[in-house]
Formats: sequence, structure tokens, C-alpha cells
Amino acid sequence: MTRTIEARGLEKRFRKTHALAGLDLVADAGQVTALLGPNGAGKTTFVRAVATLLRLDAGTLLVRGHDVAHEPQQVRSLIGLAGQYAALEPAMSGRENLEMVARLFGLSRRAAKAAASAVLAQLRLEDVGERLVRTYSGGMRRRLDLGASLVGRPGLLLLDEPTTGLDPRSRIELWDAIRALVDSGTDVLLTTQYLDEADQLAGQIVIVDHGRTIATGSPGELKQRVGGDVIEVHARGEQLPAVAAVLARIGRSEPDVDDATRRVTVGVAARSGGLLAAARALESAGIDVDEITMRQPTLNEVFLALTGKPTDGEQIPQSAAA
Repeated sequence: MTRTIEARGLEKRFRKTHALAGLDLVADAGQVTALLGPNGAGKTTFVRAVATLLRLDAGTLLVRGHDVAHEPQQVRSLIGLAGQYAALEPAMSGRENLEMVARLFGLSRRAAKAAASAVLAQLRLEDVGERLVRTYSGGMRRRLDLGASLVGRPGLLLLDEPTTGLDPRSRIELWDAIRALVDSGTDVLLTTQYLDEADQLAGQIVIVDHGRTIATGSPGELKQRVGGDVIEVHARGEQLPAVAAVLARIGRSEPDVDDATRRVTVGVAARSGGLLAAARALESAGIDVDEITMRQPTLNEVFLALTGKPTDGEQIPQSAAA
């Protein structure tokens, strides 16, 4: 299988901060690769390294076979980069923004117009292409920002938390646009703090912590790696402590209690008859519940099991400037 990114033993220090500590990563072509990790794990540092925006202290990083350290110009010709905030000129139309960026990429005036039209069609923005960007919704701006990174026809698109701050409808629209990009032949490296986003989009997930890769695989493979099933009980508010006490006796770990949703969850061994055991234990204790189900672990539960921390946005030291 063709590899779009190969990273071996990457190291990067910012004074006392060891942002990358021997990170290894392989991203295959033809898919979205999602990079996940808790705050300070090294995600943004890695993306900046792929984008040739910082120099690594050690290790080898290849993008489509080109060495980032020794062939930065070739790498830059292969990639596009879109971050959390749309880098657009609001006083220009969507089409004018795209044509301007295309010209900056070195395209002729005619080629820039053609590229802008193609990108507007690709991202379903043809109807608003002549409107000023200041009239766009947040989701439309983010899609146009994607388009600005596409007019140079990159083989690899780097998306650093692209849906931060978007409403649910705009997020779904952007997800559809990202899927369409992959279907058209663009590889995507995605960082996100939304685990449902990685679950929806990624063919491969790489979880990093303390500057190292700690797990990699498809969403399904990672869920199987954690192992077991999850019993979830929707209880009545006053019964939450009693339900948790019962589930603690049959689970593999301490139950998780969510007061807001009145749900108690606990991990059990796979195919262990845990659902029947939980139902019987609750009945024996005289506890009536609204619902009891068994399911696979969510990606959020996998992430917590592997890192012990929630995912979050990452801050990178100011000395990390390119």
C-alpha cells in the first residue's frame, strides 16, 4: 500500500519541553488519518513538521517519499494546510479569494479562474461564489478555506481542528466535503478534539501521548484492542448510587456515573453474559431502571483507557515559530 507519510524516531525540543520524543507514524494513502492526543501530546508539533514549518531535532520524516529535511520545496508542492480559523478576505467574494490564492500558487489568470470554478463546484459553493465572504456562515467560510488550500491541487491536505466552533449542521457539511476530497484522490491528515469526528471520517487513527505513538488502527480495531463490552444503564436519578454499586460487582472497573444523563456505564469482559448478569443483579436488588443495554466501547472510552486523559486543544510553546 502507498504511504503518504512515514515518520521514524521524530524528536523536537522547545527548551525544556520535549514535544516529540521518538514519534513513529505511518499514514497510508487514500484515506483520512486522524491524529488524536491529550493536551500537549505533540499533535500540532507533528503537523507543523509535516508542513515544513519547523526543523526537527532528530528522526526521518517523508511525505509521499520526499524527505522533509532535505526536500522541503518538493514537500510544500504536495501539501495544503487549513487550520482552525478561515484565512479569507471578507471584503472579496468567494471566487475572488480562490482566484487570488491560485495566482499566489503561480497559476496564470485563466488557470486561476478555472481552478476557482472547479473548487467551488467540488465544495458545493457555486451558488454563493459571487457573494462577499463577510456574508457567509461559519460553515461556508470553513469550506471556502478548505477550497483555498485545494487550488494548488495538493496530494496531502493537513487539517488542524477544522471544525472547532462550528454548529452541528456546519460540521456535517464539512465532513461531507472532506469525504468528497478523499474520494477524489486527496489524502488527509486530521487533528481533532472531537472523537466522534475521527470515528466518522478516519480510516486510520493514531493516538499520541508525551510525543510518542501509543496506538494506531482503524476505529473498529482500536475499540477491539481495549476489549470487552460496555453495560449502560439509564437509571432514575435517586437510584444512581445504588445502580453504580450493583454494577461495580460485575464490572472490570469502577462504574462511570453521569448525573446529567442519569446513565451508569461499566466495562465487562466480551461475550461474558454481562447484560444478563447485570439485569439479574439489578432485579435482585429491587432496582427498576428505564433502560439497560450492552454495546462496544466508544472511541472516547478507548481514548480514556489508553491515555487516562480527555482529548483537548493543544497549546504549543511560542518558541515553536518556524
